[in-house]
Amino acid sequence: MNFTGNFRITAAVVASALFMQNMDGTIVATALPSMARDLGVDPVHLSSAITAYLVALTVFIPASGWVADRFGARRVFMWAIATFTLASVACAASTSLSTLIAARIVQGLGGAMMVPVGRLILFRGVKREELLQATTWLTMPALIGPLLGPPLGGFLTDTLSWRSIFWVNVPVGIVGLLLTWRLLPPSHAEHPRPPDVHGMLLVGVSLTLFMIGIESAGRGVLPDGLPWLCVASGALLFWLAVRHCRRVDHPAVDFSLLAIPTFHAATIAGSLFRAGAGALPFLVPLTLQAGFGYSASASGLITFASALGSFCMRPMTSLALRHFSVRTVLCTGSLSFAIVLAICSTMSQAWPAAAIFLLLLLGGLSRSLSFATMGALAFADVPRQKLAAATSFQGTAQQLMKAVGVTVAAGTIQVTMLLSHSAHAERWQLACGFLVTAAVVLGSWPMFARLSPEAGAGISASRRKPASHTEAR
Repeated sequence: MNFTGNFRITAAVVASALFMQNMDGTIVATALPSMARDLGVDPVHLSSAITAYLVALTVFIPASGWVADRFGARRVFMWAIATFTLASVACAASTSLSTLIAARIVQGLGGAMMVPVGRLILFRGVKREELLQATTWLTMPALIGPLLGPPLGGFLTDTLSWRSIFWVNVPVGIVGLLLTWRLLPPSHAEHPRPPDVHGMLLVGVSLTLFMIGIESAGRGVLPDGLPWLCVASGALLFWLAVRHCRRVDHPAVDFSLLAIPTFHAATIAGSLFRAGAGALPFLVPLTLQAGFGYSASASGLITFASALGSFCMRPMTSLALRHFSVRTVLCTGSLSFAIVLAICSTMSQAWPAAAIFLLLLLGGLSRSLSFATMGALAFADVPRQKLAAATSFQGTAQQLMKAVGVTVAAGTIQVTMLLSHSAHAERWQLACGFLVTAAVVLGSWPMFARLSPEAGAGISASRRKPASHTEAR
């Protein structure tokens, strides 16, 4: 299957899935306070509706590469879109937090196959110097999702109900299925080696236990001590998973990829950065609505600034890499985003809405610059035969750290509420969530700083290596 000549068409089709997934994330965050009132739970506890989806993504993504090879990438991609769409309908029909979480888990199963397999279809057909351009074509349409998500989510929540936000995925999913069927040629099954079922189980169960423990700690939803037992068990099983995956020939998660310096930086340091990026859409609507008393519509219009910044910056990434090294771009993005998060902790009701909008706009600019660069850097030096494994690894790390970011932010707020015996989150407790998240993002800076000045050279056609040093992919 060769998409070299028309990778823009492939990217645009795959972007329909990214559009749906990205819009879902921001639109749900905007509606959390309204969902909490309707379901009779604390807004902070509804972070579980976000993390359940993200953990499901994380658990099932390692199998995505094998499933795509075994059954054909296009077929799996279409199946995933259908699953995601139908699960959205189940979310809209939920009558309790438990049924909502169950529907979100099924939605995560669809998303786990949808986005990584779509990326695999695209990246298998592009040259090294086209990586950044392909990533831009893939993510630019997808960025419209988070751009529309906050204002649309606020409008629908205030005028109809929070349930209507999930119905938005239905027409998008139908369009995505039609585009895939009409524009992408069938991909044949490649009869891959038997899957590493043992590794998949170890990775999946370990991450699930770990996130359940972190998510439920201090909330009284599990007996005393059980959350920390889950955390310890998850950590032990993950250690066993790493040992297993390093010993087998074709592991569920190929940790040998971390020996590639560019993949290592984009995955490990990038994970810390993504944790902060995942927490921001949770913290901002919660602060504006629960902390400042904004309506869902007003909150959505302000939160929209972050996605607007991301949308505006993405096409300028090539220009930045034309004048600066990948290391400089990533270090600058990490530091600036951490500063934005720290400043967010000082927000108060006295701030004009325009000032909050501008701050979130700046955060979106720095976040997008780093995302585009990391997305291309991760695959810059990966051998073609390991692209499926690298796509699964990257997808697992990305979604896990988004869940970790939300969990850390919610956990920080929950701990401060317990220490101060507060029934509801106060402004200073929300500020603590921003500060801890900023510290997590700042942790990525030293790792980015250790990259060599030449790291990632060639990922943009405007900043190629000299011909004598360029390796054919």
